[in-house]
Amino acid sequence: MAGWVWHCLSDRAAATHRAPPDGTLAPAFEAFRAHYPDIELEVVISNQVHSLSKREADIAVRPTRNPPQTLVGQRAGSIQQAVYGQRRHWQDVPAPLDTLARYHWVGPDKHMGDSALETWLTQQGLDNHCHYRVDSMLGMQTAVRHGTGLAVLPCYLGDSDPELMRLTDPLSELAVPLWLLTHPDLRRVSRIRVFTQDIGEYIRQRLG
Repeated sequence: MAGWVWHCLSDRAAATHRAPPDGTLAPAFEAFRAHYPDIELEVVISNQVHSLSKREADIAVRPTRNPPQTLVGQRAGSIQQAVYGQRRHWQDVPAPLDTLARYHWVGPDKHMGDSALETWLTQQGLDNHCHYRVDSMLGMQTAVRHGTGLAVLPCYLGDSDPELMRLTDPLSELAVPLWLLTHPDLRRVSRIRVFTQDIGEYIRQRLG
């Protein structure tokens, strides 16, 4: 599952943004720029993992169950996930999970690196039903929207898509903590601190 990272340059804050390209943080960026016009944000959307230890980025919003001990930060919330299908094909919801096994599924490929989801699909006997695999949550969302199959998606992504229908309650075993992390040497830098506070508050409100 993708995360977010930001990179700061000298007296300007440039943000390198690794995230689902669904505009989730765009309002937060806009509000932050309005409050701090002297801080420049550079946003790059990518599935590549940037290293904070090597200073490839300064701030990371990273979905992980095990944040690196070499970084410091705070938990910003939890990403809930559920099963989604194309809205026009579904009327009765929620649907029992065991009734969904006969449908085609969209799954993550090995490049996506979501081992928890891969394990869950295998445990549920759904792995063999994944006839279409992609390397990003956005790709999975798009596939479901076009009727390719069912997929597990983050609720903030699936619930905001009018073409999708949530078919199950959130799957507690797939909930992922979301962390705001930075290098220990940067924790007291003012622009890092205000950015972390603003974005952290937005994420907490967004995820409920």
